[in-house]
Amino acid sequence: MASLKDLKNRIASVKSTRKITKAMQMVAAAKLRRAQDAAEQARPYTERFNAVMASLASAAGGSASAPRLLAGTGQDMVHLLVVMTAERGLCGGFNSSIAKLARSHAETLVRQGKTVKILTVGKKGREALKRDWGQCFVAHVDLSGAKRIGYVNAQEVARDVLGRFDAGEFDVATIFFSRFESVISQVPTAQQVIPAKFEDTGAAETLYDYEPSEEAILADLLPRGVATQVFAALLENAASEQGARMSAMDNATRNAGDMIDRLTIVFNRSRQAKITNELIEIISGAEAL
Repeated sequence: MASLKDLKNRIASVKSTRKITKAMQMVAAAKLRRAQDAAEQARPYTERFNAVMASLASAAGGSASAPRLLAGTGQDMVHLLVVMTAERGLCGGFNSSIAKLARSHAETLVRQGKTVKILTVGKKGREALKRDWGQCFVAHVDLSGAKRIGYVNAQEVARDVLGRFDAGEFDVATIFFSRFESVISQVPTAQQVIPAKFEDTGAAETLYDYEPSEEAILADLLPRGVATQVFAALLENAASEQGARMSAMDNATRNAGDMIDRLTIVFNRSRQAKITNELIEIISGAEAL
């Protein structure tokens, strides 16, 4: 059994840990509000942009002059997986769930005889995939210096992806991120961005007459569309990360409190047992005299 001093030191250590996890929970809660607001404010723009793009794509998709970003290369052999995770840990299963989805997708592609290339955004995703898929890494985007995610960060990722597509390095690009639903619910998501895929609602097709032509407009908007989708994914990731961290630190704080209670009971029982033994020794010595 541990000594009273060891128990006392352990209780003090757990109390210090609880203070840290509580502080991290409060910081994550403050950051979550800003990140959640940014993600929710971006959704209407992204949805409307995708609706317009769907209308344009449905009109120009079958044309021989359709942009390559929409029509694709005509092949489906080389896939680029853009895995977007956090730069920091201590956020529960947020990073591992995204990495798990990307790993499963990569394994499926390899079984089908496809070539997989991986571009990582965020240190934790790179660390999670490095052991099994390190030979497939082609680039890494470091966002550790970005205090708040902005459109310029999305443009950096989009430029890298578009540059590789123009150079013929891949045929299909898919981004992996976590869609924010609530503090306790973040959904790992895979979204194909090249060739562009948009949900065709049909709402905008009869309402607008585009000039100069659908193909010309798509050629200009599709690169922006990639950046917009990446930006929306980064915002969703930022909110999901803080939500997951807030939940994880809340659980850690509760667990630390439970551990302190258990250690305190053990400490009190050990102290009482020690006092009882000392009294017995004193009484026995007095009787012997």
